[in-house]
Amino acid sequence: MQRIFRCKKCKSKKKPEKVLTLMENGIWTPAEWLKSKASCLLRAEEVGEGGCVGVLGGIGKARSCSDIRHFYSGKGFHLDDVPQSEISGEHLRICPQGYTCCTSDMEEKLATLSRREMEGLLKEAGRALQTSLSGQYKAFDGYLQELLNRSEVALQETFAPSMGLLYSQNAPVFSDLYMELRRYCRTSNVNLEEALNDFWARLLEKLFNQANQQYIIDEDYQECVSKQMETLRPFGDAPRELKLKVTRALVAARSFIQGLLVSGDVVRKVSQVQLSLECMRAMMRMTYCPHCRGMASARPCANYCSNVMKGCLANQADLNTEWRHLADTMVQVAGRFDGPTGVDVVILSLPNRIAEAISTMMENIEAVNSKVFQACGSPRGGVTSTTAQEEVSKGGKIIVEDRVGPSTGKLEQMVLDASRRLKDMQPYWVSLPSVLCSDRMATGAGAEDRCWNGMNRARYLPEVMGDGLASQINNPEVEIDITKPDMTIRQQIMQLKIMTHRLKNALNGNDVDFVDTSDDASGSGSGICADDCPPSPRLIVPITQPPMVYARPENERVVKGSASQNLPCVLSSLLSLAALLLLLWR
Repeated sequence: MQRIFRCKKCKSKKKPEKVLTLMENGIWTPAEWLKSKASCLLRAEEVGEGGCVGVLGGIGKARSCSDIRHFYSGKGFHLDDVPQSEISGEHLRICPQGYTCCTSDMEEKLATLSRREMEGLLKEAGRALQTSLSGQYKAFDGYLQELLNRSEVALQETFAPSMGLLYSQNAPVFSDLYMELRRYCRTSNVNLEEALNDFWARLLEKLFNQANQQYIIDEDYQECVSKQMETLRPFGDAPRELKLKVTRALVAARSFIQGLLVSGDVVRKVSQVQLSLECMRAMMRMTYCPHCRGMASARPCANYCSNVMKGCLANQADLNTEWRHLADTMVQVAGRFDGPTGVDVVILSLPNRIAEAISTMMENIEAVNSKVFQACGSPRGGVTSTTAQEEVSKGGKIIVEDRVGPSTGKLEQMVLDASRRLKDMQPYWVSLPSVLCSDRMATGAGAEDRCWNGMNRARYLPEVMGDGLASQINNPEVEIDITKPDMTIRQQIMQLKIMTHRLKNALNGNDVDFVDTSDDASGSGSGICADDCPPSPRLIVPITQPPMVYARPENERVVKGSASQNLPCVLSSLLSLAALLLLLWR
């Protein structure tokens, strides 16, 4: 704000009346005084709509810039940029154009600094959330791997003495099963149903060969035996029941763990999004323009800070809806971990179920042989040797010690802790403005009238904007084009939608294929976990389904972000993600 003054008594005959512009504090500068060509002390009165409204006495000296010189050097900048005393501010492009201690170069450097500091705060906030998600990931992943290890050890310790050579000669069949289960849980591209079917087929082949060592069984005959699996049902109902229980338990556990990975990856990528130039200008005006005006102690008005932050983080706030949906669904999935069909009970009971299946086949080996010989023909005779049935008979019935035992409450406590943390993180994206303003805005009695409003120390009058990009159309502090959303953030919104859809499928025991990807895994941000974590999963359409083409919905609009990007590549990625989502919804 500027005030206009008129010479009241001027001894100069050339210009009896000269209009001069002064700073709000009433200080004249030598340059302004010389320009007026007046050579006397004078009394001045402010010219307003109603005439004379006030009188100033005398002419003061220009304000020293010593305070901002100290502040500026503390930020790591060279003092050569800073004037010794205030200068006219017509050169300023961001701060109010009154008398100032900031040059154009200073304004530009401080603006860049304000953006860099803001981006640092966003990354710091993101790291805190990533640390929480990383802790949950490591806890559940570690527990799941521990369950698989305990289950495999129980099988080895029981089968070796009970089955003798029958186990030792076929141990890879069992170890391969657990290896595939571990790979599946670690987000590798493993089809769980195929892995279980392959295990039973290989087990049938090995047991049939061991039980009929008096015959010569070639590969063609073995293939014929494998094809009779559904008809023979040599293991009773064990394969079907085990597949149902294992699939439901591991699909839920794996999806939950992948949800933690995806959540952390979204936080990492969004935290690395560069703030816009318009946001940089708004941050400069709020943060460092008071210093340029000689009001270093002035703190932003609460509503003023809110509007700046809501404008700067408008795209981030648009994550809110899908972020909440994902967190809600993850809580539901976590609730399925405990109980008689929980992941710990299912995995630790694997040795018992497999032992029962083997006993079923050995008890009915004659009926199995009869059906096989009828379907595949009688194999050629060979040497007489000990059969698998005799091996099992020597050791007696296979009895596996119950390793499930009473519940220790560990999993239950993990689920409770995870649910609490997931609920706490739901408002993260829309709460960022208030969190970032909490330690910088003016507080205390009368703060609303003495705070910095972007121009001066005075009350901030505009209303506070809502959350999200669409709500910023009338934001008075940040100029933003609501038709140009940030494409990186839009891609992350799509990832949240897809992950939520997968988790909902997991509630029904349905699975979706994943492939490993190291895309952006080595980015500059801090990831969710350390080097021992698997790459972030990416959803793909199962290859068993034929490719399908969908028309773009009429209301779908492709937009581009304000940041410089390779637009064709980004649009291609978005369209492929959209097609995938449509396919999953069918």
